[in-house]
Amino acid sequence: MNTLASLTLKDNTDKKQFELQVEGNLARIEYIKTLDKIYLTHTEVPKALEGKGIGTAIVHKALEWVKANELTLIPLCPFVALYIKRNPEYKSLVLKGINIA
Repeated sequence: MNTLASLTLKDNTDKKQFELQVEGNLARIEYIKTLDKIYLTHTEVPKALEGKGIGTAIVHKALEWVKANELTLIPLCPFVALYIKRNPEYKSLVLKGINIA
């Protein structure tokens, strides 16, 4: 099995989602992108992959992508918001005025 760190995040611009291929399954985060902002709207991990840290891995990789591309993040997905709450080093990516409680 691949380690989570070795998995590559794909930006599928046609489907407007980040994708992670794991064990023949596709985990994804849907997004809406504007010129300088990205809204992460929904995270989905297939049942076969639940409990393996895939959701955490794809959110981490997506946030690193947002940081590398210098976009402002609006986390509409509750799972993404929870990840940021638990990993406050990513709060600087979030649009000012949005409270991650």
